[in-house]
Amino acid sequence: MRKTFLIIGCLLAVIGTLSAQDYKGKGRVSGLVVDQAEKPIEGVKVKLFSLKVKSGFEVVTDAEGKWTAVWICGGSWNIDLDKSGYMPVKRSMEVSELSRNPELKTVMQKAQGPVFTEELKETLGKANRIFEQKDYPGALNAYNDILAKFPDLYILWKNVGNCYFAQEQYDKAEEAYKKTLEKNAGDTDALLAVGNCYFNRNQTEQALEWYGKIQFEKISDPAVLYNIGLNLFKSSKFEEALKYFKRSTEVQKDFEDGYYQLGLTYTSLGKKEEAVATFELFLKLFPNSDKAAQVQGFLDYLKKK
Repeated sequence: MRKTFLIIGCLLAVIGTLSAQDYKGKGRVSGLVVDQAEKPIEGVKVKLFSLKVKSGFEVVTDAEGKWTAVWICGGSWNIDLDKSGYMPVKRSMEVSELSRNPELKTVMQKAQGPVFTEELKETLGKANRIFEQKDYPGALNAYNDILAKFPDLYILWKNVGNCYFAQEQYDKAEEAYKKTLEKNAGDTDALLAVGNCYFNRNQTEQALEWYGKIQFEKISDPAVLYNIGLNLFKSSKFEEALKYFKRSTEVQKDFEDGYYQLGLTYTSLGKKEEAVATFELFLKLFPNSDKAAQVQGFLDYLKKK
């Protein structure tokens, strides 16, 4: 039954193609796609586009790595080859309708990391939109479907983890984040996310242990610095939190939340002068902030002490 379905599908595709008539001609082109070890690659999408008539179509390589395009017009053609796990290749050739065209052999290189094809970008975009709509079970299914088709896309396990995290399933979230770390042990976001799983399970010491795996000097994302600092602050580890909040405002001079929390941390440590200076700077930088009235209240209190 499956073969019948595929044959019917192919016939329908050919009928649809021929009905357009745009690139119809007497030309025939064939190609072979292999990897660097000269082994044929099956399932490569070969997109052919005629510059003459501004139209084209797509074929797929078979088990022997071969593809064929028949009844096409002569002239210049662009040929794009694409398959997950391989670097995309762009080719061009002149097609003759009067003589035999040579076979176009293409060697595709395996990608060192995930390759984001247009198809993958579109599919991932849809999954992300589902997540943004807070349909976390739906987003989880979408991300898992992508991983089933593109297993090399290991960074997507962070998205899977985020779906579980949003549903407060921290054990499953941790497991997903660690799949990213299996491939890239230094992934800052994944390390932070595992730490957050422990923190939300009220396992503070383990959380801080994971945060400690992130090299402080290498963190340049103010949001990451802020989140680590906030978790330390909530654990009353004010001295440790202080350096993260200070660093967050150094890497982003207009980081409102960073300055606010920095002022609170100085206050908690009893460092009045530093707290006053930070809150005054906050009001200078963010006079229209929703927190401005609260910060002014902190200042008034500190200056009366």
